[in-house]
Amino acid sequence: MASGGSKSAAYILLILNLALYFIVTVIAAWAVNHGIQRSREAASVLSLPARIFPIYFPFGNMATGLFVIFSLLAGVVGMGTSLAGLHNVFQWDLPNLNAAAASSLITWALTLLAMGLACKEIDIGWKDSNLRTLEVMTIIVSATQLFCTGAIHAGVEDAAWKRNRMVGRV
Repeated sequence: MASGGSKSAAYILLILNLALYFIVTVIAAWAVNHGIQRSREAASVLSLPARIFPIYFPFGNMATGLFVIFSLLAGVVGMGTSLAGLHNVFQWDLPNLNAAAASSLITWALTLLAMGLACKEIDIGWKDSNLRTLEVMTIIVSATQLFCTGAIHAGVEDAAWKRNRMVGRV
């Protein structure tokens, strides 16, 4: 892929991911706040093992607690990666692109973990519309993060090839 193509694709995907991760972070933060405020009265009627479960949410199903927490974690890390990735792609040299590629891969792994929990929550069923929105946004952002990681890795390959050609390595 040409240098300009992968650079512009990486820019567009990083800006898109920044917006998507922001939406995921806002919805997950709302869900955590809502869960903290309502869990005391909702958990008081449960039997003893469920009452002492530390990640109980008064809405959704039993996968909701882990899903919301990992979505919040993936959203915050994804926003940081997108901001740092924009700076690194703007520099467009090999060390900065390697840093962007590594952080993008770590963020994609966290997003895939949250996506797996979203799929489990969909499989169990019974949730409200805010959780459905969070599930859909998590699944979409996992796909866009994959494409962004691929575009950054294509830029790494291009920059490494240009660097080796300019140095004169055989």
